[in-house]
Amino acid sequence: MIPLEWMPPLMFGGLIVFMLIGFPVAFSLMAAGLFFAGIAISENFFGFSFLQAIPQRIFGGVLANDLLLAIPFFTFMGAILERCGLAEEMLDSMGQLFGRIRGGLGYSVIIVGFILGAITGTVAAQVIAMTMISLPVMMRYGYNMRYATGVLAASGTITQLVPPSLVLIVLADQLKTQSGSADVGSMYLGAWGPSLLQIGLFALYTFFLSRFRPSYLPAAPENELTLQGWALLKKCLLGIIPSAVLIFLVLGTIMTGIATPTESGAMGAMGALLLAWLRRAQIPNLKGLVKEAYQNTTRITAMVVFILIGSTCFSVVFQGVDGGNWVEELFAQLPGGWVGFLIVVNLLVFFLSFFLDFFEIAFIIVPLLAPIAVKLLSPILLDSMNGNPQAAASAALVWFGVMLCVNMQTSFMHPPFGFALFYLRSVAPKSVKSSDIYWGALPWVVLQLIMVGVVIAFPALVTTLLDKPEAIVQSQEYNFLSDEESKTDKPAGKIDEDAPVIFQLDKPVAK
Repeated sequence: MIPLEWMPPLMFGGLIVFMLIGFPVAFSLMAAGLFFAGIAISENFFGFSFLQAIPQRIFGGVLANDLLLAIPFFTFMGAILERCGLAEEMLDSMGQLFGRIRGGLGYSVIIVGFILGAITGTVAAQVIAMTMISLPVMMRYGYNMRYATGVLAASGTITQLVPPSLVLIVLADQLKTQSGSADVGSMYLGAWGPSLLQIGLFALYTFFLSRFRPSYLPAAPENELTLQGWALLKKCLLGIIPSAVLIFLVLGTIMTGIATPTESGAMGAMGALLLAWLRRAQIPNLKGLVKEAYQNTTRITAMVVFILIGSTCFSVVFQGVDGGNWVEELFAQLPGGWVGFLIVVNLLVFFLSFFLDFFEIAFIIVPLLAPIAVKLLSPILLDSMNGNPQAAASAALVWFGVMLCVNMQTSFMHPPFGFALFYLRSVAPKSVKSSDIYWGALPWVVLQLIMVGVVIAFPALVTTLLDKPEAIVQSQEYNFLSDEESKTDKPAGKIDEDAPVIFQLDKPVAK
C-alpha cells in the first residue's frame, strides 16, 4: 500500500520518467496523470467519478477560455511582422543614427529589440531577423564576436518580458486564486518597469564595455554612414511610426480599457496585415507570407492547447492526492520567510528552464505556487495598496508573475540548451564558432539574473502603476495576520468603541 503523502512526489518523479523516455511534454503530462489516477483509485484515495472533473475543466476552463484566444492573434501578428521588412528598416536607420559612437550597433540592436518585442512577441522571429541583418555588419566593422552574438540573443529574448508578451498572457491566465487574480492589463502595467530597467542594464553594460574594451565595439566607418540630417530622421520615423501605431492598437487599447486582450490581439493582427499590404512592393510573395503565418499560428496554438489539456489532467489528479497541501507544506517550511520562498522558487524555475519551455513551466508549476505566493507576499504589499487586502492579493500575484517572467527569459539563453542560441546558430555564418555563441551568452544571463534580484528587492518597480483602490475593512477571508497577531487582550465586559456595529434580525419563533 502506498501512503497518500508519497503520491505527490511520486507524480513528479513519474512525469520526469515519461519525459526521459522521449514522450512530448503534453502527452507526458496526460500519461503521468492517468497512470497515477489508476493507482489512486486502486488505493481508494478517490473514486472513479472524481475523474469527471478532467473533461469538465478541459471544456469549461481551457477550450472555453476567451483569454487564450489572444495567443493565436499575437502569434499571427508576430509571424506577419517577421518578414514584412520593418526590422530591416529600423536596424538600418538606428545603425546610421548611433553609428558614430563606440558600440553604436549594440545600442541600435538593443533599442530595436525592445521595439520589436512590443509589436511581435516572438523570440524566434526576432533573433533570426536581427541576426541575419546585424551580425554580418558587426563582423564587417570588427565587433567582438562574443559580444555581438550575446547582444543579439539577449535583445531577442527581451520580447518575453515586454508587453504584449505571450508569457504574460499565459501567466495571467494561470495566476488565479480564491483571494485574487492577475489580469492581463495589470501584468502589462507591472512589466513595463522591469523591461525598461533591463534595457537600461543592457545599454549600461554596452557603455562600460566600450570604455574598458574599446576595440571590442568600434564605431562605424565614416564611409558607411550615408544618411544625415532630414534623410536620416525620415528613415527613422518611417520605421518607428508604424511600430508606435501597432503598439497603441495592442497595448494602448488594453491599458485604457477600450478593448480586451483578445480584441486588442485581433486589432494587432489586422494592423500587421495592413502594414504588410502597404509594404507589398518590398515583399516578394505576400500571399505566401500570409499562408505561412497561418501555418505557424496553427502549429503553436495546437501545441499550447495540448499542453493545457495535459496539464489539466495532471493537476486534477495531483490535487486529488492532496498535492496542493504537500506543496504548501514544502514551501512553508523554508527558512527566510517570503525572501527564502522567492529565492528557492526562482532557483527552481531557473533550473527547470534548462529543460522545459515557458509554456510548460507556466502550466505545471505556477498554479501550484500561486496560493503560497498570495499568502506570503500579500502582507508585504498591504500598505502600498492602501490597506486593501483584495488589491494586495492581486498585486502580489502580478509581482510574482512578472518576477517569474524575468527569470524565464533565461530559458532562451542557457548554454547549451537556450533556444535563442539555437536560432542564432542556425542563421549565423559558419565562421562564427559555437563556443563564442555560448560564452557570449553568459554575461547577459548574469544581467537577467541581476534583474530578478532587483524585482525581488524592489516590488514597487512592478506595483507602482497598478490601480490602488480605497482601503476597505479587512474581512476574515482576507486576513493575512497570524492567529497570535490577530488576538488582542481586552478586559472582559469592556466595549470596544472602534468595533463595527452589527445589526441582526430576530429569527421568527415557530409556533
